[in-house]
Amino acid sequence: MGQVTQSRRMRLREATTAEIKATALKHMASSGTAAISLRAIARDMGMTAGAIYSYFDTRDNLVSVLIADVYGNLASALETAIADCPQDDAATQVQAFGRAYRNWAVGNPEEFRLVYGDAVPDYQPPAGGAAAEAEHRACAVLTGIVAAAWPKAQHLYIGSDHVWSDFDPEFAELIRQSFPDLPPAAVALSLRVWGRMHGLVSLEVYGHLGPQVRDPEKLYRAELVDLSRSLGHVSVGESPDAVPA
Repeated sequence: MGQVTQSRRMRLREATTAEIKATALKHMASSGTAAISLRAIARDMGMTAGAIYSYFDTRDNLVSVLIADVYGNLASALETAIADCPQDDAATQVQAFGRAYRNWAVGNPEEFRLVYGDAVPDYQPPAGGAAAEAEHRACAVLTGIVAAAWPKAQHLYIGSDHVWSDFDPEFAELIRQSFPDLPPAAVALSLRVWGRMHGLVSLEVYGHLGPQVRDPEKLYRAELVDLSRSLGHVSVGESPDAVPA
């Protein structure tokens, strides 16, 4: 009987935790990151302030959990997208990655804004922790694609002047641990590839492409073809429309 009661309490706690997180994202979607407030969430859910603090002792703790969840979900979507791609086909991999990244962002604009938009006012992220690990996991997916493509792409970057001191020391150490044979030029390439994907996606999520472009996805597909060329894997004559949506 005691185990049944404990299991029921655990299920109720998990359900309430999930509702708190969903309510926080709803508040953020309607009023921005500054709207994430434990008291406001408790009021919306019909809880007392004291009760919600038994789930999250500070607002920053809640924000950190939300960020970890978002990065974890993004990483899972990216990993799933490239899981069935041929390991020696960087063009297919980067296009699958790019489509998954855009689909996730367009489908989850509140989550996208939480991790890539305006910072939560006065938020103090903890050192390391689940949020940082989830972010690194998402980053490692694209870096892995570039690492696999580098033997065929490196001739395009002969003379690159990138060195390890160009990067944040903690980031550089993480990359060197995960990809010990990857040179600084390849790391710079992975950041540039991600930056170009992220740029168009951000413009779309924040509504800045609407006045100029009728079909943002078509524009994005063309960018993915160009990014595949930067990895040395797509012929110059290939049409962007040949890339599957």
